[in-house]
Amino acid sequence: MKKDITPPEVKDIAVAIVKEQNELAETEWNVYLVNLKTEDIEGVLVSSHGYGMYNNEEVKTSTLRHFLDVVKAKNFVKIEPIVETVFGLNNEFWVSFFVESVMHDKKYIFLPETIKEENFVLVPYINKKGVMIK
Repeated sequence: MKKDITPPEVKDIAVAIVKEQNELAETEWNVYLVNLKTEDIEGVLVSSHGYGMYNNEEVKTSTLRHFLDVVKAKNFVKIEPIVETVFGLNNEFWVSFFVESVMHDKKYIFLPETIKEENFVLVPYINKKGVMIK
């Protein structure tokens, strides 16, 4: 039965949205997966999409999927760029991965209007400021 399945709790994995400057000194925003664990995670699948209300209409963005073979312990990987126009939506990142052949998964949801400088923290290993959900 479904109630008898107890998935393992996801700890020490974070998704961060970081404000950066590109080589042309233009502002860009990027989404990162941060592995705070002391072990590698493998077979990482990240699915992302946005949804919510915009101008009193329901809006859904395209779903993007990314596969990362391995994210090393105490390290990070850039998942995708993100545009400011979707910051007014719920931005969901569903992360699935394996640790020692056991599957883990967790949804990380950045709520509307939470991706802003007043919510910035110093993101570990990236050493840049951004909004992070752990």
